[in-house]
Order: sequence, then structure tokens, then C-alpha cells
Amino acid sequence: MKSRIIITAFLLVALSSLFLPLLAHEDQPRNIISVEKNLRLEKKLRTLALELDLLFEWEGRIYILADDDDLRTLDRLNIRYVNESYKFPALNPDQLRAQGGLNGAYHSYQELAADLGILQLSYPRLARLFKIGTTLENRKILALKISDNVSLDEDEPEVLFLGCHHAREWISVEVPLLLARYLLENYAADARIRRIVNQSEVWVVPLVNPDGLEYTIHYYRYWRKNRRLNADGTYGADINRNYGYAWGYDSTGSSPEPASEIYRGSAPFSEPETQAVRDLVLGKHFQAMITYHSFSQDILYPWGYTEIPTDKNQLLDDIAANMSRLMQPVNGRVYKYGEAGALLYLTNGDATDWTFGTSGIPSYTFELPPVDQLQGGFFNAEQDIGPIFNENLPAALYLIEWSIQNFGPGAGQPQERNKRAVFPYKTKAPEKQARFQDK
Repeated sequence: MKSRIIITAFLLVALSSLFLPLLAHEDQPRNIISVEKNLRLEKKLRTLALELDLLFEWEGRIYILADDDDLRTLDRLNIRYVNESYKFPALNPDQLRAQGGLNGAYHSYQELAADLGILQLSYPRLARLFKIGTTLENRKILALKISDNVSLDEDEPEVLFLGCHHAREWISVEVPLLLARYLLENYAADARIRRIVNQSEVWVVPLVNPDGLEYTIHYYRYWRKNRRLNADGTYGADINRNYGYAWGYDSTGSSPEPASEIYRGSAPFSEPETQAVRDLVLGKHFQAMITYHSFSQDILYPWGYTEIPTDKNQLLDDIAANMSRLMQPVNGRVYKYGEAGALLYLTNGDATDWTFGTSGIPSYTFELPPVDQLQGGFFNAEQDIGPIFNENLPAALYLIEWSIQNFGPGAGQPQERNKRAVFPYKTKAPEKQARFQDK
């Protein structure tokens, strides 16, 4: 999700087509620059909000992903900037490869599908894999259901965990995947985990944006959106601005411009990724939801589209406070928490507002560590995957247990029910799966 201020346009990479079919050429931004953060410059930058990709703020400076046209615009407006590109190896794919491969310990789409299939095959009583949608590039959007009677739709609280709406946020795939693995691997030996799995139905969708993720691995590490070819020849919609609640509320929390990094799409749920999540949610009775993003180390709850609090603000804040308190002792990191629109920046059409607005359920965006780009930003070191998951585990378990304790008739029911079925996803035997099965 990240930027400390309104995020918008950057784009775009020259593609030679390895295996992604029929993709047009795009111009790749080659610079990360910074400008001083002050009121005079902020007024100027605000006029460019739908043209620039403002990545984050750090120590009194605003960092921007800029192409040559952006630099000319800043020069024309007499906005002084410093080129910071040398600090960011992700601008140089050859440098990234020299540091240890394309994605290292992080999962590609194929690796994730293989690992989810292995979990189903290894725990057939507890885990079942579903295809909930298909992307524009024909990749499956997969959901893993975990429960003690996994083939049955029991009268139990359902909790949803989503990962990787934004392609460049690789850590947001790993945390929900590791949560699924932890529940399954510890079911037999851990009485608390067994109780949680027996009394709930946990749904994990680690990768909402498969096309975008693959693009970041093979072509351009800073890519954010999906891979929609827009009418004007640009690519991508921000799928976390494409949900139906408060969609297009204003052009601050999302953009109508296809080139923008926060382009909301042509209509609510115009994108197959958001359609998949919508159909899953409307076909269930979820009691709570977490969607993982990076970066900034926050726990955010609705509303995102306005700074006005919801009518359940105290409940949302209490749950967030408890989750943050449980997380801190693990690694000593403090996760700030609060209403998204007030604590961070305005967004409209995002998943958290939609699940809360549709069902009234506690819904949270977890912005994973670090707090700033210079400590890793989108590019967490591989050795940070385990510690970040470990500190997020207590919050996830707490929210599932809260859902169990507060489950009752009619709780969390959507305003409408989806008629489409969700079909199990067939997997092959482990030896037929893709590589890196131990991730």
C-alpha cells in the first residue's frame, strides 16, 4: 500500500517477452529522487499528485520514483531534488541477480501454488485449496481453507487473511502463507492451535495479485498494480482502489487516470482480482479480516476514505490495541494503530473499507515492517521473513479467537449473498509440483 502521501504514477518497463504474452513496451522510471519536505514545496507537489509516484517520507524529505519527464517537470517548477538512486539496488536488475537470484526465499506464483498444493496433500483433513478466480494473464487466484472438517461448511466463525494486493510488497505473500503452514503443522501438538482450527474456518489468500507479482520478479521490482492494459495504452489498475465501497469517492484517495499508481479502474470491481475476493466474501459469513501490505509498521482500520470515525470505532481500536500489544514482545517492534484515513492517508475503494462497509466486521490493514525505506522498505531481507511472521502470529491468533468468542446468529452476514460456487482446486502429487517446496 505504501507511501506516506498520495501515491500515483510511475510506470513502466521495456519488455522482451520471456513468457508473459503479448505485452507492449513501457518506459521504466530510472531514478529515485528526494525533495525537501516543507509547506511551500508540498503545495507545488500537491498540484502534481496524480502525476508523480510519491513513495514515502523520511527524515524531512519526500522520495519520488521519477522518469525523465518527471525530472523535467520538477526542473520547470524550480523544485530542487537530490538523486538517491544509488541507495536502491532494485533499480538495477543485474545488481539484484548478483545479490542472490530473482526472488530468493520469497515465493513466485508457481512456487506459492506448489506449496499450497503440498499443504492440502499433507493435511487432507484440515486443508482444502480453492480457485476463487483467474487473472487477466490466466493465473489462478488461490485460497486455502483450514478447518477440522474442511470439506464441510460448518456453522463456525470464518476469518479471512489476504496478501499481496500490491505487487512490489513481497513480504505480504509470506506472512499469510506462513500463518496457514503454522496452523496445520502445529495442529496435532498444540492444544491452542487445535482448539482454534476445530472451532473456526480460516481462509488464507496469500496472493491476490499474481500477475503483478510475476512482473516484479522478472521485469520491474517497483511495479505496484495489476497488469490490465488500459484504453490509453498504459498498464495496470490499483486493485486496492477497485473495491465497491466508496469507490471513486474523490480523486485524492484514488485516481481516475489510468497512468496513476492509484488508478481505481474503470468501475467498481472491474478487475478479476477484486471480483475473486468479492465472490469469496459474499459467499461466506466472515467474522473478521486482515489484509497484509508493506511498509510502515501500522495496524489500520476503517475508514480509509474519510477521517470521520465509524460507529464501531471503539471496538476496532480496542482490537487493534490488543493486537499491537501482543506483537511488541516478540521482536520489540511497535506497530502504531488507528483509523486509516486519520493515521496514514486517504484511500477509497480499498478492501478494508469494503469488508467493513459491507458486513460490519472488524477489518484491518497490516502495514508490515520496516517503518522506512532506508531500513528495507518494500525490499525486506530474506532473513527478516521469519521474524516478521513471528511477531504477526500473535495478532492473527488473537483475531481468530476473538471471532470464535464473539460468534453468534447473524454475526458478520453480508448484505447480499453470492450465488456462485467456490470450487476446490485440484493439485498433483508433491513430486509433480514446482521447485522450492520447503518454503
